[in-house]
Amino acid sequence: MTRKSPARRLVPGLERDRVAAELRTRYEAGASIRALAEEAGRSYGGVHRLLVVCVVSFSGVDHVAGAAEDSSG
Repeated sequence: MTRKSPARRLVPGLERDRVAAELRTRYEAGASIRALAEEAGRSYGGVHRLLVVCVVSFSGVDHVAGAAEDSSG
């Protein structure tokens, strides 16, 4: 069994903004959150939170599921 290394914390400020901007660019170019997390050595949730801070428009299953719930109701 392999052990994952613990997720790194980002300090607020310029470093966080730089990483968030890089992740946003790569996500908008088509990379998945899971792939970005693995490449960056961060958790899925950590990458997702950084993208939320960047005000990314999410696509994919979560986005479609949310739309379906809204229309069923």
